[in-house]
Amino acid sequence: MATVSYFTVGSNKLPEAKAFYDALLGSIGMRPFFEHPSGGRLYSAKGKGLFGVLGPYDGQPAVAGNGVMGGFSFDSPQEVADFHAKALELGATDEGPPGERAPGVHFAYFRDLDGNKLCGYKFGG
Repeated sequence: MATVSYFTVGSNKLPEAKAFYDALLGSIGMRPFFEHPSGGRLYSAKGKGLFGVLGPYDGQPAVAGNGVMGGFSFDSPQEVADFHAKALELGATDEGPPGERAPGVHFAYFRDLDGNKLCGYKFGG
């Protein structure tokens, strides 16, 4: 079965975005992996996928996609809630508090400093 292995978001404030993601992703064991030529950064956690915050390739301003969202899978609903809380602590805006959206399906949503929508989720349990 296929799985999503990486995603990126764009930023117009890369120093601030990197500080945000250093702290947020560091809280879940992802570390800086590669400094991108755009001034951005890629993060990884030992073969558990890649996440990047980058300057747009075309040189135009970064914009948050309408309907675009990336997700981080967790082992428990509490980890989903902790991830969401950490994002809000770092300045993200709430887009949906942690909770069960269907039986055994837990999600929490937020927007980063540039308005990119992300979520933490847990299926089952």
